[in-house]
Amino acid sequence: MCRSEKQKMLAGELYHAGDAELQADQAAAKAWMARFNAASTLPAAERRALLRERFAAVGDGAVIRPPFHCDYGYNIRLGADVFLNYNCVILDVVEVTVGDGTQIGPAVQIYTADHPRDPQQRRSGAEFGRPVRLGRNVWVGGGAILLPGITVGDDALIGAGSIVTRDVPAGATVAGNPARMIG
Repeated sequence: MCRSEKQKMLAGELYHAGDAELQADQAAAKAWMARFNAASTLPAAERRALLRERFAAVGDGAVIRPPFHCDYGYNIRLGADVFLNYNCVILDVVEVTVGDGTQIGPAVQIYTADHPRDPQQRRSGAEFGRPVRLGRNVWVGGGAILLPGITVGDDALIGAGSIVTRDVPAGATVAGNPARMIG
């Protein structure tokens, strides 16, 4: 049985984003983002209800300050009391999990979308995703970028402007480009 491009995408396999089903999903996400980003004056509970329309999971007390941007939305899981500040971007071709109590500063970018390293494969337009997981009580400083496949342990700190290229252990503090342990 032939798998759809969406099934391949969700499994983290090579897929083609120009597929009609995925394009329709992205169009639906864009329409939802227009509604969500226009709702900045609504109470937090009403904005949370909008998040629940699109996301895989939204914990009690979770807040995202608009504007917010994502690829699909349905691969994002927010724990309880998660906070994302203004202008965050999540490229969610596969799952992004944000643990309870995690705080994410403004203009943070979280990428799951990746591309083949082989130039011929890349020319074909194929891409794939690797999940990003943030533990509980993580703090991500403004402007940080988290690359595909990253896991950040509970209670970790990521300095503002850092580019996180590898996993961050629980309780660690990292900063810089590439992000490194600081003490």
